[in-house]
Amino acid sequence: MLNYRQLYYFWRVARTGSIARACDQLNLTPQTVSGQLSVLEQHLGVPLFQKAGRQLELTDAGRQALPYAERIFQAGAELEALLRHQPAEQPLLFRVGVADVVPKSIVYRLLAPTMELPEPLRITCREDKLERLLADLAIQRLDLVISDSPMPAHLDIKGYSHKLGECGVAFFATPALANALRGSFPQHLQGQPLLIPGPDSVVRKRLLRWFDEQHIQPRVVGEFDDSALMQAFGESGAGIFVAPAAIAGQVCRQYGVICLGHTDSVNESFYAISVERRIRHPAIVALNEGARRELFHQP
Repeated sequence: MLNYRQLYYFWRVARTGSIARACDQLNLTPQTVSGQLSVLEQHLGVPLFQKAGRQLELTDAGRQALPYAERIFQAGAELEALLRHQPAEQPLLFRVGVADVVPKSIVYRLLAPTMELPEPLRITCREDKLERLLADLAIQRLDLVISDSPMPAHLDIKGYSHKLGECGVAFFATPALANALRGSFPQHLQGQPLLIPGPDSVVRKRLLRWFDEQHIQPRVVGEFDDSALMQAFGESGAGIFVAPAAIAGQVCRQYGVICLGHTDSVNESFYAISVERRIRHPAIVALNEGARRELFHQP
């Protein structure tokens, strides 16, 4: 591997044209600098300088190397200047990946406690399929992935699943659709238009199994990978939709809908997946504690 201290000595000697003048600037002895230059030349296998009277001239190899050294140390100077002139308090960067099947209202409630940390925080959120997010987590492009399922066992990726909590599901409809229903929950869902999560959602299979157990056959009129889009269709009156019971009040207020009822027989779980077995990132700690205490009301 290239020794950058030796390369720095080469660069200074090349710029001054003399080991003696370079030593004056570096506050080093000529023996030290010339010795390190010899080691560098031996490592590279080519001479970088040749004598021209009392001066040193660059060889062809030295002339090829000099522009690279210039760029390296210019970049180093720019980096040093950048870091030295940073504000006294840098915001803590928190990079979150959100599996696209997780309801956006849940994501907001999970992230809300991180905004109350005493240190400045900058959150970046990226939504995608779980496996792509986990690939970015593995190479540390993300600090955390929020999902409705734990780390898949078949993925050869180092990560740890921290369960944030679980809750049942609630059913929602516009006032007009709710008023047209006859009977009591859940039997009044029979034959009614239903909007359901897409096939990647864990809760979808549980929901359909629950309908079979209750001998209820709604009319599935829409499937959505994006929960926010499903709720927007529900808000328009296109059909009854489901959301985590933990945010039922928020869903009613936000979309102007009525909660028809809820069941704990169909539950949704939520996980924080990180590369840390023991959570140390302050934002993840705040998220985890807030989820247990305030969202899912667990001890």
